[in-house]
Amino acid sequence: MKKVYDLFKKIVFGFFFLYGFNVLASPLNILIPINFFTILLFTIFGIPSVIALIVIQLFLF
Repeated sequence: MKKVYDLFKKIVFGFFFLYGFNVLASPLNILIPINFFTILLFTIFGIPSVIALIVIQLFLF
């Protein structure tokens, strides 16, 4: 039960982190969509995944 709680806590934290990042980075036109894939990446890899998503977005779009 503790593992399920920890996983849920990471998912919720990932959602709020991505939302907060989008609010702060919106004047710079850097938005990361909040979907299952991005939250899953943040849950597994943490902040380096957000940095990787930003780099991918800047170079590809």
